[in-house]
Amino acid sequence: MSDTSPQLPEHPGLTIGISGPARRSTAHRLISLALRIHGARTHYIRPGARVDVALLDGLVLSGGTHVHPELYGQQPTVTARYDRRRDQTDQRLLSRAEQLKIPVLGICRGAQFINVFHGGSLCQNVTPLRVHTRHRPLLLPMQTVRLVRNTRLGRLMHSTIIGANRIHSQAIKRLGRNLRVVALDNDQFVQAIENTGDHWLMGVQWHPEYLLYHGGHRRIFSHFVHAARARKLVRLEEAEANDPTTTP
Repeated sequence: MSDTSPQLPEHPGLTIGISGPARRSTAHRLISLALRIHGARTHYIRPGARVDVALLDGLVLSGGTHVHPELYGQQPTVTARYDRRRDQTDQRLLSRAEQLKIPVLGICRGAQFINVFHGGSLCQNVTPLRVHTRHRPLLLPMQTVRLVRNTRLGRLMHSTIIGANRIHSQAIKRLGRNLRVVALDNDQFVQAIENTGDHWLMGVQWHPEYLLYHGGHRRIFSHFVHAARARKLVRLEEAEANDPTTTP
């Protein structure tokens, strides 16, 4: 799969929602850039915003504060920043996106939130559990990640072993319903998940927006935008078929 998409029928522009904290960071601007490079417009969604998800063609759940442990039946065991308002917003956005089968990409916290939303849990602090991987954060792709063959992520990365960065201190513990693990690091912590159905849903534990100089990580965004475009065309066709004013 290349970064260039094949010629497609004319259609209205794509709009991708990016859910994030109240203040945008460099990471969120880079996510927006990565999506715009591949032809999508972006709309930033702050905690508490009331966005009609039906007007979006894709949804990115970005990184940020920790998911509150109460959402997976635990109490906080580490000192961390939480944003319950953002948890509520992401829950509403993800629920509606799944209903509409709008493509969803979760990054770091976003991947963890997808897992929790599906009934899974998180390890609140993986740092003391690391044996074969570095403890400190890495913005460069110095973490080895092993991908599962014949998965969406495995196919678009063109390799079963890649380099990735790491900024997180939490990780997926119990896998959520209707999800599968598609990547692990050298300590066997989950690095990526996908859904088991036909809905395009992917969560990556690393931050591909900081690795746009690498073709494989760019393809995560191009593949996501391509899926959003394909889903938009299906929705337009469905709307036209259900329009009583449309003549055969």
